[in-house]
Amino acid sequence: MKKLFFHLLTMGVLTVLLASCGTSAPHYDYQELARASIRLGMDIDMNDNHRLYVESAQWIGVPYRGGGNTKRGIDCSGLTSQIYQKVYRKKLERSSDDQRRKDCRKVSKAKLHEGDLVFFHNGRKKREASHVGIYLKDRKFIHASTSRGVIISSLDEDYYQKHWLSGGRP
Repeated sequence: MKKLFFHLLTMGVLTVLLASCGTSAPHYDYQELARASIRLGMDIDMNDNHRLYVESAQWIGVPYRGGGNTKRGIDCSGLTSQIYQKVYRKKLERSSDDQRRKDCRKVSKAKLHEGDLVFFHNGRKKREASHVGIYLKDRKFIHASTSRGVIISSLDEDYYQKHWLSGGRP
């Protein structure tokens, strides 16, 4: 009787353990990722932060508006604040220089990771951030341009190389 009970107990434990080992594939909305990839003009890999790319893609083309904070018009620090709130559930300061000084630890250009902030100066105040964007990958970042609205740019463009201030990791 003890042997039968022991075998039944062992079989029950094994059944429970094997049933709980099942893994499921992560759920991806491939159509949404494809749309984001097209709007951003970049490939989105399986290891990338899909929420960051999908949310960023929804802002492409929004017009620039100083002090703006909505899809009717937004400025650079408003854009980073909105995306960070939605993707990372993190509240950032409202000005680019405050985001740099209060929300981030400094990161070199060579060590930027997806989601890091990138800061630029305007040429007059070289130690103060007057522009901010979010680094995506392949030296590209999303930001709100005063002349073209929300766009993707490259850190390799002359303007951004000349006005680079720092990277920051919130």
